[in-house]
Amino acid sequence: MAKKGNTVTRVWEIVEPIVNELGLRLWDVRFVKEGAGWFLRIIIDSDEGININDCEKVSRAIDKPLDEADPIEQAYTLEVCSPGLERALVRDEHFESFIGADIMVRMIRPLDNIGKEFKGVLTGYDKGNVTITDHSGENEVTISAKDAAWIKLDDFD
Repeated sequence: MAKKGNTVTRVWEIVEPIVNELGLRLWDVRFVKEGAGWFLRIIIDSDEGININDCEKVSRAIDKPLDEADPIEQAYTLEVCSPGLERALVRDEHFESFIGADIMVRMIRPLDNIGKEFKGVLTGYDKGNVTITDHSGENEVTISAKDAAWIKLDDFD
């Protein structure tokens, strides 16, 4: 196969229609090296939540199409999982879908008067800029998502 685009994009194009056909949503695709091995993580979601049977069903359904398309040159381990409770917001549609939700943020470098980690309400998103308001509604900060180590839903309050 001609290798056009990056690995995640190529895998996304193969996997998304299959996941949708199974009545689920593709949340994210990650191709990461951990230790000596490479891992292809297919993260799926649905309004009803994800269980182990959903993960197994997706894994079986995408295994052959991925082998046939061969979008990844090196050996890897395929993992299919849910985004979990503290789901990481990484794509534009994640931020847009969760306006009004409680979030947790860890910055790469601390912000003046706020620090490195903080919580608040996701009150806006525009072209990679995330606006967070504290729970009192009095203080607001806008950051670039690229300056955050992670931004996750805060489902524990």
